[in-house]
Amino acid sequence: MKKIIFTGGGTVGHVTLNLLLIPKFLEAGWQVHYIGDKHGIEYKEIQKLGLNITFHSIATGKLRRYFSWQNMLDIFKVTWGILQSLGIMVKVRPQVLFSKGGFVSVPPVIAARLSRVPVYVHESDLSIGLANKIAYKCATKMYSTFEQAHALTKIEHVGAVTKVGEKITAPNEQVQRIQQHFDKNLPTLLFVGGSAGAKVFNDLVTENKIELTQHYNVINLSGDAHLDELSNHLYRIAYVTDLYQPLMNLADVVITRGGSNTIFELLAMAKLHVIVPLGREASRGDQIENADYFEKKGYAKKLDEGQLNFENLQKVIAEMLERKEMYERTMKQSQEIKSLDEFYNLLKNDIDKGRK
Repeated sequence: MKKIIFTGGGTVGHVTLNLLLIPKFLEAGWQVHYIGDKHGIEYKEIQKLGLNITFHSIATGKLRRYFSWQNMLDIFKVTWGILQSLGIMVKVRPQVLFSKGGFVSVPPVIAARLSRVPVYVHESDLSIGLANKIAYKCATKMYSTFEQAHALTKIEHVGAVTKVGEKITAPNEQVQRIQQHFDKNLPTLLFVGGSAGAKVFNDLVTENKIELTQHYNVINLSGDAHLDELSNHLYRIAYVTDLYQPLMNLADVVITRGGSNTIFELLAMAKLHVIVPLGREASRGDQIENADYFEKKGYAKKLDEGQLNFENLQKVIAEMLERKEMYERTMKQSQEIKSLDEFYNLLKNDIDKGRK
């Protein structure tokens, strides 16, 4: 039986594509293994799938670009993770490893290279993260959402891989209950801050609840169950699964962070969106680059976190709604989206060619 190992984790963005691909490989008769951290989000998400996947937990450490005494301990963790991954390679004997990045992916990728197992990697951001910079050196091939420098010869630009557009059954009763509290004459805003929500959006909604609900219907995916509320023109919920797409369909404008998974989903839906990227003090600046790229392409508007208040947001939203047709037309004309089936077939063909 053919065997594939998936790796990637730390955030939902480093797991989502794996979750979409795994059922495809299982249907094709592959035995699927996953290397990650049992304390990480990847383990929880794999368990939710409820599929026949063998999960291998390894030690992992964060790779930092700056000096920290923690680096000393993490070097030992990464080294131990590589040794654990080598043991898994010997035991499983996979035909291929697919990595979605994140710090937990570094030991398996290095171990696969040392074991002469072909390595395929996916990079979502405009600037390649440190983990995937290491992975590139070990990779048979890397796929990228954004165009990369031509000097990186192992990279193929494929655009964003998304399942947006697939038929989703809407939980009608829940949606109708929410709509009963909304005014159909008001625009609907949806605040989404990634898998853990975004405190800056939660604070904005809390502090400006009266003003926001006077002008808009507001949906706030908060990541914080203490904020759950359904009231006049306002719906706040910590986390949604089946309700996610129906809520997106209700929204006229989405206010989001700059993670590539979310913004490319919005592009695929041709949904008006304002990007409030994480600042460089809280990240490596990849969300700022993503937001700049989208604004330059005419897909979205960028609003820096330091400028985020009710007045500035209202102004940006008004500008976007006024030019709604232009934004939607630009997004619909984009060639930067690839369906899940298209990417799976591309990856499968590359794997088959590499095995010959």
